[in-house]
Amino acid sequence: MVSYVNILLYGVGGLVVAGMALLVAFQEKLVYVPVLPGLTKSYAINPSRLRLTYEDIWLRSSDGVRLHAWFIKLFPDCRGPTILFFQENAGNIAHRLEMVRIMLQQLHCNVFMLSYRGYGASDGYPSQHGIIKDAQAALDHLSQRSDIDTSRIVVFGRSLGGAVGSVLTKNNPDKVAALILENTFTSILDMAGVLLPFLKWFIGGSSSKGPKVLNFLVRSPWSTIDVVGQIKQPILFLSGLQDEMVPPSHMQMLYAKAAARNNQCLFVDFPTGMHMDTWMAGGDHYWRTIQQFLEQHAPVQKEDTQNANDIGAR
Repeated sequence: MVSYVNILLYGVGGLVVAGMALLVAFQEKLVYVPVLPGLTKSYAINPSRLRLTYEDIWLRSSDGVRLHAWFIKLFPDCRGPTILFFQENAGNIAHRLEMVRIMLQQLHCNVFMLSYRGYGASDGYPSQHGIIKDAQAALDHLSQRSDIDTSRIVVFGRSLGGAVGSVLTKNNPDKVAALILENTFTSILDMAGVLLPFLKWFIGGSSSKGPKVLNFLVRSPWSTIDVVGQIKQPILFLSGLQDEMVPPSHMQMLYAKAAARNNQCLFVDFPTGMHMDTWMAGGDHYWRTIQQFLEQHAPVQKEDTQNANDIGAR
């Protein structure tokens, strides 16, 4: 009997050690994927390929890292909403250009696309601490521009970008008008158990019932569940119910946490939406939802609407 108990204990101990080794060695590669398999780190296309008017923007984060971004404008004098878009973890901003092209058409907005450090043409290596600085540098740049209405800056984050955008929105209640979250996780601590199920017994976020004895090993916890409850601005939650990467329950928990303290929260789900294609699967309903949210919380002035009509009539 004793020998069987010893074998069991050794087995559990081996799983713990293996889990620790995997976390230490591979966690950054699971959280941050600047290069998609079979592709290069560089941009495959730029906005001009899709006939979009844009600026190449170069920024410095507060710790000196050189960052690259694209600022895509609907038309030169657009004073409507400006969306500060934060992407998912895989690939670079060039992979989101088709979605952004449709976003401009549907929402009549400007879009600022930031390459996190280590992504695209940006220098450095990704980390939670560093990416938070990168996001702040992007917002500070937008807030100082004279060619946009800085009272209508809306943060839009998908997946990892939702974690980034949540921190930025919480930290800047006077600069961010509203927040849009799509298919975002409660925390990387909770996602560890999704990606490697046996780890859920040792790692977890604030809602986890496990012992969390290995939480200290996670270098980028991105605890969005603890951030959203502190956000005062309006929040739109967009959830694809077929999300194969982040369990849809994560979005439901984020909404519940935020709505408990913020009466300007709206949750909308899309039955066929997966992790990366909710914007396509949702069709017109997806874009109408965002448009109505922007009209309520970042309304376009009458003169901007007239300018848009004039441009469209040319």
